[in-house]
Amino acid sequence: MKRQLFVLLGIGLLLATTSAYAQTIRLKADIPFQFVVGETILPSGEYTIRSINTNQVLAISGAGQKSVMFITNACGSPRKSAQTKLVFARYGDRYFLSEMWTEGNSTGRKLLKSRGEVGVAENQTAQPVVVLAELR
Repeated sequence: MKRQLFVLLGIGLLLATTSAYAQTIRLKADIPFQFVVGETILPSGEYTIRSINTNQVLAISGAGQKSVMFITNACGSPRKSAQTKLVFARYGDRYFLSEMWTEGNSTGRKLLKSRGEVGVAENQTAQPVVVLAELR
């Protein structure tokens, strides 16, 4: 019992320290096509993406819509991103939000593939589509 308590306290301190150093994400983009985030289909339009507590959990919201939360993992590139951008995986006429990058950083955020995307990816190859965004 005491060991579990110490483990939980340690994890809590680690998360608190990590979130204290984490950069807050808040960006805005005009997405010209219908797309999927997790299991949710979103219409084209202007969206805001922001971090929730840590950069691992993000929320996307459009005008008059409820926020959709999703989990991301860090991803890296050997070069710093020249632009703030969203990267979508396009399979035919279906678009899945895949990555987010902010200008000047070599670390971005990658979304976990949904069951729907995994199913589509079995029969098709993804084509990356980039939509420029701006930091807020």
